[in-house]
Amino acid sequence: MSGPDFASLQGQTAVVTGASRGIGEAAARFLSECGMAVVLAARTADAVERIAGEVRAAGGQAHAVPCDVARYADVAALVEAAVARTGRLDLMVNNAGVIAPIARLAESDPDAWGQVIDINLKGVYHGMRAAIPAMLRQGGGVVVNISSGAAVNTLEAWSHYCTSKAGALMLTRMGHKEYGEQGIRVVGLSPGTVATEMQREIKASGVNPVSRLEWSDHIPPDWSARAIAWLATPAAAAHAGTDVSLRQEEVRRLVGIRG
Repeated sequence: MSGPDFASLQGQTAVVTGASRGIGEAAARFLSECGMAVVLAARTADAVERIAGEVRAAGGQAHAVPCDVARYADVAALVEAAVARTGRLDLMVNNAGVIAPIARLAESDPDAWGQVIDINLKGVYHGMRAAIPAMLRQGGGVVVNISSGAAVNTLEAWSHYCTSKAGALMLTRMGHKEYGEQGIRVVGLSPGTVATEMQREIKASGVNPVSRLEWSDHIPPDWSARAIAWLATPAAAAHAGTDVSLRQEEVRRLVGIRG
């Protein structure tokens, strides 16, 4: 099976939030392999600097920027740094997200619930708000928002997560509606369950069917990384304004994934 052609990404710049581990780390590494300059952002400065150093050691162009996506000033500075260091911004990957603490509505902590909204929903808004003007100035770009089946399904004790992902899906649709005709392609990726630290937190909660999945049931982060790269290519243009699900066999085929 032939895989997608990532040649169009050569020489472009990608910003990836939540790049200290999981999907974000895998995406940054793979996008670099595709020839992109990558700017890795996360609250854990040491982790993203280490990963960026490893990408550079492998011959890639990578920069690390400490960033809390819940703070717009941080995200605006992140985008400014990316443009200042590489001269452009072609891909914004809004990946940063959390699910803890998992709790039923009447037992949830209001401040903790709101913090998840600040990261998962407002963080996506902040990424789009900062990136789209820079992309408009250069004539176009792609925004990939990491979504979830939780955007359209209710799962017990996940009111914060489901609400935030549903809001992020609407931001994807709004970005397409408002800027699709100006060369900005906004698309969501719903990867399914991925073998990351988040799944360990879900497993430990023991709540709802997702916590009862085995580790072998989850897909590797590399699959999501390949899907993000594919969504950034012209081949995925028809999916603008939607959430693309890696659960669909046809999507996996287009991304070049077996399994």
